[in-house]
Amino acid sequence: MTNPNPINTTNSSLKIMPLSADDYELWLSLWQSYLTFYESSLPLETTNATWNNVLDSNVPIYGFGAWLDDALVGITHVVLHPNTWNSTECCYLEDLYVHESVRGKGVGRALIEHVYEFASKKNCNRVYWTTQEGNTTARILYDTLATKTDMVQYRKNL
Repeated sequence: MTNPNPINTTNSSLKIMPLSADDYELWLSLWQSYLTFYESSLPLETTNATWNNVLDSNVPIYGFGAWLDDALVGITHVVLHPNTWNSTECCYLEDLYVHESVRGKGVGRALIEHVYEFASKKNCNRVYWTTQEGNTTARILYDTLATKTDMVQYRKNL
């Protein structure tokens, strides 16, 4: 297993690839860090269901990893879904996490741009996502990659 806490090297090449069954332990480490970042936790059953959905070709949830040499340094999950405003599907970028050791090095940008390419190949009409208002570092990046809308999210957990 590769070290989930990679050393930042300047001569490394970044690769974005779909996550595979062999990536579970590395993915799990980043997933747990992501949940911690958002001061959240999930039961192991939910985490495993998420992982299984990412791997299930019959579920419209996809996962991609950013690899720096042999280290998984970033992950993203997207959900494709129909909508009432277009005749093609939307791509919801639900999760994005980059290991703190490589933040500011272009990994988040590369993951989002990969999602754009993926969604375009799937004939999606848009890619969209949400983030916390106070996530200012990420929002600086997002402002260079997409347009902030004036929509406000409301939620009722069931």
